[in-house]
This record gives sequence, C-alpha cells and structure tokens, in this order.
Amino acid sequence: MLTKADIINRLTETDDSLFQEANEVRKKYVGDEVHLRGLIEFSNICGRTCYYCGLRCSNNEIKRYRLEEDEIIKFAQHGKMLGLQTVVLQSGEDAYFSTDKLCHIIERIKKFDVALTLSIGEKSYNDYKAFKDAGADRYLLRIETTDKNLYETLHPHMSFENRIECLYNLKELGYETGTGCLVGLPNQTIDSLADDILFFKKLDADMIGIGPFIPHPNTPLGDKKVDLKRNFDLSLRVMALCRIIMKDINIPATTAMETINPNGRIIALNSGANVVMPNITEGEYRKNYEIYPNKICINESPDKCSVCIKSKIMSIGRTVSTNKGFRQKETPDS
Repeated sequence: MLTKADIINRLTETDDSLFQEANEVRKKYVGDEVHLRGLIEFSNICGRTCYYCGLRCSNNEIKRYRLEEDEIIKFAQHGKMLGLQTVVLQSGEDAYFSTDKLCHIIERIKKFDVALTLSIGEKSYNDYKAFKDAGADRYLLRIETTDKNLYETLHPHMSFENRIECLYNLKELGYETGTGCLVGLPNQTIDSLADDILFFKKLDADMIGIGPFIPHPNTPLGDKKVDLKRNFDLSLRVMALCRIIMKDINIPATTAMETINPNGRIIALNSGANVVMPNITEGEYRKNYEIYPNKICINESPDKCSVCIKSKIMSIGRTVSTNKGFRQKETPDS
C-alpha cells in the first residue's frame, strides 16, 4: 500500500511511467473489456448552490428542464436497444422527483434487464433503502474534495459530515458505491488530493470518477484563471493512482477529460480507465445539462455517440463488454 508521501511523490512526477503502470494493473485485474453505461440526464433543476456547477439554482442563464417519466423510460429502452447493459440516471437535486416517483421509474427500467446507477445527490438512509429495494444497483455521489474547509467553501449550506455519512450509508445498504473528486479547484493542494485517494481506499469505493475542474462562467468560480492542461494531466495522475491502489474497481474515462483534450477518453482508457458513459439523453436536453461549459457531443444522437465510442474503443485493441460490469473484487492471494 502506498503511503501518503508516496502518493504525493507520484502525483508530482513528470514522466509517463505512472500511466503505463496503471494500464498494466487495469489489464491484469479488470481485463480489456470496456463497460458502456448509458447516461440519462433527466433534470437540470437543482436546489443547491455549489460554486463550480452550472446547474446551481442561482444560475438564471440556463434553460431548465425536467423529463417526464415516459421520456426517461423511452431513453432507457433505447439504450438497451443500443446494447448498453447499464443505465445511469443523473440529475440535479430536484425535489419534484419524490422517493415514490423515483422508485416507480427504477422498477420500470429494471424490466429491461439492465444494471441501474443513480446519481441524484444526498438523500436520507430510508430514501437510499427504498431505491435499493426498488432495484437500484449502484449509486454515484462524488465527494469532490475531502478537504473539509474547501468542501464547505464550495458547497454553501451543505455539511461535509453528511456527505461522508451518505457514502457510508450507501455502502451499508449494499450499493456498488461510486465517488470521486474534481481536480484543479482553486486552493486545492496536492496534499489534499492525496487525502482524497486515501479516503477512496478507506471507503472501499467500487467506482471512482475523476474530473478536471473547468470553470463555468455563470458560477462564482467562473472568472478563475486555470491551466486546463495541468488540470487534465493531474486528473489523469489521480485516476491512474486510484487504479494502482484499488486494482479491481471501475473507473470511467470522463467526458470532462475529452472536453479539454480531443483524445481525452482514449488517453484515460490507456491510463487505467475501463468505463465510458455515452449520453443517451436525446434532443436539446443535452446542451442544457451544462455542469461545465463546452461539453462534447451535445448535438449528436445517442446512436451516433454509441457508434463513435465503440469505434474508438476498438481502435486501441479493447473490446466492448456485453455484461453489466459489476466489480469483481480481487481475492487476497490474487
């Protein structure tokens, strides 16, 4: 197990040996298959005021939307027709979608014989239990940073302790639990990124999503001057170290990486990632789910996105998985 000092040293390296090592670990422990997980962004309405997110409730420049239940089901069914074995329901923290509404949606989607991931923010233990009982398999709740002071600066009226409690509640309820962090936030240090990685290990997270910070102009951080190339490179290093330390977990090649670098997802797949999340939301909804600016593929159809990403995966000698992609935990002697 790498120590914090080891992690800091590896995050500050300047050569590419880390990425090669992560890719070798990926190949040994999770193989060459890439799991495609179809993303449905079903509401961009959010009650939170997070400083970095374009969906924040005080952003009046965004066109808000909320999908009807039958639209969500239609998109999920189309994802299954495209061969996707996981559907990811993602939204802002939209109070309109009650526990009962969400459970009904979950039950309908599960009839398509897919794994189901939720990414809908902080909920109560009982809410999480209800979603699990309805059939939800995975839950993604990114911590974004484990630096408590930085977390609370970036998340007004939110509790760092509650975020942690939610993650442990998800683990206790038997979800495959995903978390992750933003890399390159103002006032974020290499030391705190090392703490993030150690927290992921302590939690025994099943999925880790790492994204470079991209300032959104309609947020309090919109005028921050950032080095996007540095954020991309450092995100890649954090991701690679997560693979080396937590060998058998699922790690997406995030869309934000490709927003900065046209080959971002391929580079990530060659540096330890084994998951891609093509967007299967249709129509204008794509461009209005603007967490950060200049998102890729906002004008493409789910069919075109599916063909494109499958082609990219095969171009690097990898294969598209035909199973649901649950974590296969390594045995102690492996």
